[in-house]
Amino acid sequence: MSYYKGVFPIVSALFMATAADAQDVLKFHHDLPEDSAQHLGALEFERLVEERTNGRFDVQIFANNALGNDVEVAQQMQFGAVHAAPIPTAKLSNFNPALQVVDLPFLFPSPEVAYDVLDSEVGMSILSGLEQAGFVGAMFWESGFKQLTCNHAVTEPGDLAGRKVRVMESPLLIAQYEALGAIAIPVAFSEVYTALQQGVVECQENPLVSIHKMKFYEVQDHLIISNHGYLATAFIFSKMWFDALDAETQDILMTSAREAGAFQRERSREMEGDYLADIVASGTSETVELTPDQLAVFAAEMKPVHDKFADRIGPELIQSVYEEIESHK
Repeated sequence: MSYYKGVFPIVSALFMATAADAQDVLKFHHDLPEDSAQHLGALEFERLVEERTNGRFDVQIFANNALGNDVEVAQQMQFGAVHAAPIPTAKLSNFNPALQVVDLPFLFPSPEVAYDVLDSEVGMSILSGLEQAGFVGAMFWESGFKQLTCNHAVTEPGDLAGRKVRVMESPLLIAQYEALGAIAIPVAFSEVYTALQQGVVECQENPLVSIHKMKFYEVQDHLIISNHGYLATAFIFSKMWFDALDAETQDILMTSAREAGAFQRERSREMEGDYLADIVASGTSETVELTPDQLAVFAAEMKPVHDKFADRIGPELIQSVYEEIESHK
């Protein structure tokens, strides 16, 4: 009896260790806090994947740039150190210039049209261009339409002339503000609050989720509701890692990313109203919603950016996107 009493715990322990060792870790990166729609989407992806693979995967979510900024993580993904991430299209444009089409100013008239276009064959073709750089695209998640915050009132393009505006590291976004006479300055996302606080930049653009969660409104006098651009995030897998998986697992991951993306978009839309209400209630920023006529003036001033980047993005692709937008209006 003493033999069996000694062996059973050892066998049980070895079995548990083997089961743990067999579990695959899936590292998931994103750049927002844990109370954002992006994180809720990540949790939904985790739930779906772990459930559908019967616990084969341990999805480990690293929020708030815990593994590095988006560009650094994308580089890690190229050699399989990080496995999945929704990354802003502007930050992936060096890997695939065609992605810049999503960042063209005043491109999408509404969230619904943006979803329809990005989920279409045209949208999927944009994502597929990332494969040569070492990524497998699943779908587009979102941060939402971008708004402008500044330390002075902005109601017309001339109000930005000579002003320093923080943008992501993107030639297109730099050109967008240069078209308005502003001085566009790339600043890392994690450093924007300090840059605004210290006056390194006077304005910045971001969706409400970022303005709220990063508390940019605390150090800006004006929030301008402009919806002048759409910030989509490309949900990508590391191609090196993804290609080594069996077809059934690949299908589970792709399906889960897309279903979690639909969930994330819903949460994003639902939460935006609360973000705006919180910012207004804080009393630190005056909120101004630009009129259709005012927006039309900004759109006209920024339209040359579309033509300027046509050769880099691809004239045929831009035309296809225009046509897809028209078909869904």
